Amino acid sequence: MRYLIVCLLILTILSCKDETKDNTLEDKVLKIGTYRAIFEVQDNEELPFIFEVKSPTELHIFNADEIIKVDEITYRNDSIFIKTPVFESYIAAVFDGDNLIGELTNKTLKRVSPFKAEYENEKRFSPKLGSSKNATGVWETVFSKETDGEYIAKGIFEQQDGKVTGTFRTTTGDYRYLEGVMDGDTMKLSTFDGAHAFLFTAKVSDSVMEGTFYSGNHWKEPFVAKRNSEYDLPSIEDFTFLKEGYDSLEFSFPDEEGNLVSLSDDRFKNKVVVVQIMGTWCPNCLDGSKYYAEFYEANKDKDFEIVALAVEFVKTPELAFSNIARLRERIGMKYPILLAQYGTGSKTKLQEKLPMLNKVMSYPTSIFIDKKGKVRKIHTGFNGPATGEKHVEFKTEFEVFVSELLSE
Repeated sequence: MRYLIVCLLILTILSCKDETKDNTLEDKVLKIGTYRAIFEVQDNEELPFIFEVKSPTELHIFNADEIIKVDEITYRNDSIFIKTPVFESYIAAVFDGDNLIGELTNKTLKRVSPFKAEYENEKRFSPKLGSSKNATGVWETVFSKETDGEYIAKGIFEQQDGKVTGTFRTTTGDYRYLEGVMDGDTMKLSTFDGAHAFLFTAKVSDSVMEGTFYSGNHWKEPFVAKRNSEYDLPSIEDFTFLKEGYDSLEFSFPDEEGNLVSLSDDRFKNKVVVVQIMGTWCPNCLDGSKYYAEFYEANKDKDFEIVALAVEFVKTPELAFSNIARLRERIGMKYPILLAQYGTGSKTKLQEKLPMLNKVMSYPTSIFIDKKGKVRKIHTGFNGPATGEKHVEFKTEFEVFVSELLSE
């Protein structure tokens, strides 16, 4: 009898401990609701974004019309690890009550940014003044003016009741979905796509804006812009071209199974082929890959192929193919993805592997090849969905040109 009582006491104590442990763990998960997150950048500025927790293992990041689903969330004691989709970045944080304190680590580029998130705060920016200026319209923009790093862009913005959305297009891509406010005469815009965190601040007058672009906590540069409703960027079709004496593209790179793949393979003979130069770390490449994956699925039975040449920063082929597999699974890429280069993103080194090209100007770059194996067009960059009409225009031109090649 005495032995039975002791056993019951032990079971009771263990039960209480398990219950306490479960309650403790329950307190250490994300609460359902909205969080305002910030990364600390230079000049004591904060780069904010909003995410909504749907369950302890799923949250959504919001940037204007963009919603990024994050479902790789794990917990360990009082810590949380949030791995962002596709890109090799993660947030590691500890709980501070209902809030979070930690860091964003970009494994690809080996960068770390301080991170905080406040529960039950859904204001990306908290303007102190009413909007006294309006950024709606087209802005002719120059970044890092009068320096070796100078480049041009086109700002496209819409403002309603102090809320500003839009993006900056460059000759090779765009800065994705930007969202923010006009606080008096100061415009503030931000975005976070899972790896790349951007903040733009600018003083705005009726015809001019002058500001600073922050990329994470590692980079900043000035920009100036003027209103110009007629402004457009120059054509980018001639940035990359075949050297004299060449009319075709040749390469031989391994796929995920170790097979060397070339354009001379039977799979590509007598077919229209789009060669996509890209990287799993590249946001504009991600936008392009999503569109190409959809188009390929709808047209793969029409003598049409796509083959991607991946350029990866990671140091080993195994890590590179792991990133490629993750991208393929996430967005449903069913066409071949070959490893063209790893350990560096150098465009010069890639051009050495593709000596028929004058240079590789941008990731992504798309090379259009006809049924006879001849290069017919090379398109630099990709205008993502944040560019609105320009994105629609690209898709229309892409589909029309591929259709023309298929009909030959």
